[in-house]
Amino acid sequence: MKKKILGTGLRGLVGSRIVELLKDKFDFEDLAIEEGFDITKKETIEQKIAGSSAESLIHLAAFTDVNAAWKEKDDLNGSCYRINVLGTKNIAGLCQKYNKFLVHFSTDFVFNGEKDGCYSEDETPRPIEWYGETKYQAEEAVKNLSLGFCIARIAFPFRTAYLPKLDLIRKIIEGLKNKTLYPQFSDQIITPTFVDDIAFGVEKIIEKQAEGIFHLTGSTPISPFNLAQKVAETFGFDKNLVLEGSLTEFIKENPTSRPYQKNLCLSNKKTVEYLKIKMRSLDEAFLELSRAGFSR
Repeated sequence: MKKKILGTGLRGLVGSRIVELLKDKFDFEDLAIEEGFDITKKETIEQKIAGSSAESLIHLAAFTDVNAAWKEKDDLNGSCYRINVLGTKNIAGLCQKYNKFLVHFSTDFVFNGEKDGCYSEDETPRPIEWYGETKYQAEEAVKNLSLGFCIARIAFPFRTAYLPKLDLIRKIIEGLKNKTLYPQFSDQIITPTFVDDIAFGVEKIIEKQAEGIFHLTGSTPISPFNLAQKVAETFGFDKNLVLEGSLTEFIKENPTSRPYQKNLCLSNKKTVEYLKIKMRSLDEAFLELSRAGFSR
């Protein structure tokens, strides 16, 4: 008999792929807003959580529009705070009340981006914008649990086709295709992550009931400029369409914009060694995309 898993955000870019890849192993019970489950209103989700035989809950639902979040800075009644912080507090509290192992998804944006080198799981978060701040507060709410939990930080996820939303790679491809790709920063580092690897990480976390913080992130830290060049080269576009930009200059020219982290490299060493999984490089992930029929 398949294990039951409760989940929020299971219809999103990451969650839907987790369900797709692990559906033969787990029976997912979806706490979807479309079905009337609102994590900001505990009364709409408590009965479902209380009545489920699932031993674990994966919490992916979040407000993730970083620019829109910045417009709500310090607004405790805004959607970003209510979903990311209050919603997570509700989920965490109910997991504790009904003895569910919680896998909470977080983000690289909890860090300030000033470190030289990659961030490990044991480094103290210091968010510099509102989205990261709300996700950090959510992490703290989870850490207050007196039962088992896991915090899985992910970064810049991409996958095979997902029609409702363009991921990082698809956005670059659309920009190249339409010749509308804006200049890409060469002085910023991000950690793009193949969603399939996130799914297999979740499988191991559930199996092991692995507690603590794990970076479910890719193995190729890269600048957006070099990433866009690699996308162009892989999928048959002219690399000259990729214009080089500077985050430093962008910040100087846009002093009222939201803060940007310069280095969002996350180390996945602990994840690979403890969970015994492979977090693919960009070259390996792009090969998988090609095999799956991913195209321009």
